Amino acid sequence: MDHRKSCCALLTSAFAAASLLLSACVGSPGPVGNANVPEPAKPVRLSEYLGKWYEYGRYEAPFQRDCEAVTAEYSLRDTTGDARIKVVNSCRKGAMDGEFDQSTGKAKIVEGSQGAKLKVSFFGPFYGDYWVLDRGEPGEDGLYDWSIVGEPSGKYLWMLTREAQPDPELRAQLEARVKELGYDWNLVRLTQQPPG
Repeated sequence: MDHRKSCCALLTSAFAAASLLLSACVGSPGPVGNANVPEPAKPVRLSEYLGKWYEYGRYEAPFQRDCEAVTAEYSLRDTTGDARIKVVNSCRKGAMDGEFDQSTGKAKIVEGSQGAKLKVSFFGPFYGDYWVLDRGEPGEDGLYDWSIVGEPSGKYLWMLTREAQPDPELRAQLEARVKELGYDWNLVRLTQQPPG
């Protein structure tokens, strides 16, 4: 019985240490920008979501502090498991010509979500929510042309486009849609991107 208690205490300590390490790496998120995050508006087909995205704007997060020229690239992993999506996030620290930083992770689609909810991991067994709250229609290349991504807490938000410099019409559309979804636009940080 004592041996079991020791094992449990050891496991509890290990999990607590892992949680502290994760907090130290990721940091605390910012304020809640949407107290009532809606369910995703449309189904998402993975084949039309894959490829390279440019970050138009976001809620600042500790793991993206001072990041400019942010991109996210989604592709299929050579695996038979659930986490069959490869995620590569890149940015330049502090300025457009700043130090290059890149993180590689994996993602899996949440069953029953019509492809609009994913679980994404950059830290081993730790997965976070990634909800495609809304997205554009496929263009001539067969890919969605924009997406708005959030998660249940309302502390994170990303707007993604296929072009580094979206046109004024799309910029206005993204701002209007983010507000319609209940997000505080005052918390949005627009990302610097290279000229088109």
